[in-house]
Amino acid sequence: MVAAKQVLGPDDVRRAVTRMAHEIIERNRGVDGVVLVGIQHGGVWLAASLAEEIARIDTPVPVGSLDASLYRDDIGLRPVAPGAVSDLSFDVDGVTAVLVDDVLFTGRTVRAALDALADYGRPRAVQLAVLVDRGHRELPIRPDFVGKNLPTSTGEDVSATAEGVVIS
Repeated sequence: MVAAKQVLGPDDVRRAVTRMAHEIIERNRGVDGVVLVGIQHGGVWLAASLAEEIARIDTPVPVGSLDASLYRDDIGLRPVAPGAVSDLSFDVDGVTAVLVDDVLFTGRTVRAALDALADYGRPRAVQLAVLVDRGHRELPIRPDFVGKNLPTSTGEDVSATAEGVVIS
């Protein structure tokens, strides 16, 4: 058994969220027409944290959550446990939707989230914000906003919360 190793603490996560919020505002020349969509489960807390920081810096943005579990392309290969609820109480047509997730690994969750988001409408643009990019992509997906690039082995597990990032 490998001991867990904390690679980011709460202050590191807070600084990363603040930097990412500034980058989202700068990239979009403000937040008019920008919405944040947290991918269930890990992206929801991060989307809420980013929204709080964006509101502190600029103006509030709509925040929603998206359950992409039934859109995955590996349903037959691994158990699917839908239980989270998608909550997009705003129209996604014509907006810039920033998909938010805690950890980017193979890219399959993001691909599923893109399909799920399309069922709600047609955003003008979709951007991707992740707290941790650990590499090992299986699909051509690249984040627009990254808190920390963290090279890992495929056998390691990465957990990211507001309290920190842990590798085990």
